[in-house]
Amino acid sequence: MLERQDFKKITAKNTVTVTSYKKGGKDFVYVGGFGNIDVFELNKNGQLTAVSNHELYKQKGPARGMVADNIGGTDFLFVANKYGDAVETFKILDNGSIERVAITEDTEETFIGVAITLQVVHMKKSSYLFVGGLEETPGLSCFKIQNDGKLTHVQSMKDDDKIHTDGIIGMFTHQISGKTYLYTGGFQDNGISSFRVYENGTFKNINNISDNETDRYLTGTYPVTGVELGGNHYVIAGHRHHKYYKRKGFIKNTDFVYHGDGVTVFKIDKKGALVPHYVLKDTDGTKLQGQTRIEVVSVHNEEAILAIGTRDDESIQLCQLDKEGILKPINYLETGFSIYYGLRAHEIENEQLLIAGSFRFDLGKVVTYKVKPNVKRENKKLKHIVSIKFKEEATQEQIDVVLKTFEDLKTHIPEIAHLEWGLNDSTEGMSKGFTHCFTLIFNDESAREIYLFHKAHLDLVKIVGPIIGDIFVIDYWIDRQENELEK
Repeated sequence: MLERQDFKKITAKNTVTVTSYKKGGKDFVYVGGFGNIDVFELNKNGQLTAVSNHELYKQKGPARGMVADNIGGTDFLFVANKYGDAVETFKILDNGSIERVAITEDTEETFIGVAITLQVVHMKKSSYLFVGGLEETPGLSCFKIQNDGKLTHVQSMKDDDKIHTDGIIGMFTHQISGKTYLYTGGFQDNGISSFRVYENGTFKNINNISDNETDRYLTGTYPVTGVELGGNHYVIAGHRHHKYYKRKGFIKNTDFVYHGDGVTVFKIDKKGALVPHYVLKDTDGTKLQGQTRIEVVSVHNEEAILAIGTRDDESIQLCQLDKEGILKPINYLETGFSIYYGLRAHEIENEQLLIAGSFRFDLGKVVTYKVKPNVKRENKKLKHIVSIKFKEEATQEQIDVVLKTFEDLKTHIPEIAHLEWGLNDSTEGMSKGFTHCFTLIFNDESAREIYLFHKAHLDLVKIVGPIIGDIFVIDYWIDRQENELEK
């Protein structure tokens, strides 16, 4: 199960991409959105501390496909500046902050216009950065990474009717029998491709798998990841189906059939080729609509735990992949906000964490969760208690507006099972100046998350903020039969 630990405001307009990196015994999180990159330090409890923020090249963005890695002894953060048509290289400093050291702009021979996805590939003597984008002339490009962070173009392969590189939003690499293979998802051309990568950074196409209506779900192929279990190599691909896009002209090929949502598992053969293996289909008990990011949370005992971020279900779905390549749902948490590529798994001292970004211009938050053993709470409800003390200068008229707005939350947020409030009537002298108490009841954790990040709740926070003197919040679980307030 997932348990929220912290959330912090970002300077970018929203969150598009999240990555993390370990340096000097510390853990850092990089959050990319429209216009800015925000840097935070992260501890094992999931608490975030702001470090710095940095403006993107041309004040464009959003920052996409961010990846941090060590090249020749120096730590770098590579950022795909989507509408800046460039890849930016930043040096990671000792405190986690970054400074730009190189900019690689799109040219007629490369395909990094509307750059979206980056993948670092380490070979024996050199490291390479593969770049995929979403543009009128799509394709796959490879650059050699110099020790100073600059990029030197090696090879570009133009998209055609055979390969799936039109809108590369997901990439992953496998090392198999001493050979390196790269896998790309084609968002616009609805499929996934495999490539052999050679020591000098050149690459060639191995095989290509297209969407169909029987054993795979690849319309709008989006996240791509992989894992090795029991000697088997797997690639896991998700998709955000074209049916979810309402913007006219964005989807190039509108001749598609909606046949549901699902996550597709491919097994890799000895030649590095993709072989359709298994599909986890979306049901009433899963949250798989609009998959935008798949993260490997952990691998142990010949099983892997995956986290699937969704834009349309606004959730994180946890799944288990066994050594036979069978993917099973475990649990999910409705986050209360869309996840648009911004999901990252990170481990600190055996604590498994997830960092998620909110793709909402009215929210602008990055949120952390701890992945914990599931706690069954059958016949339980969650009580949320909010006690408030208003400033002395707050007028009764201002307080009345707050009270009315609080009462109206139940109308705007149906996930609130019960809401009531009252004035303090204690005569013990222990109230510490708190005058108003609000009680909300939720049926589960997901309902609480939806409430917390709901626009109506955020509007309430804006109203009460200027006149609040202090606030105290506590949550606890109750037995359903003990909840007589709803009757």
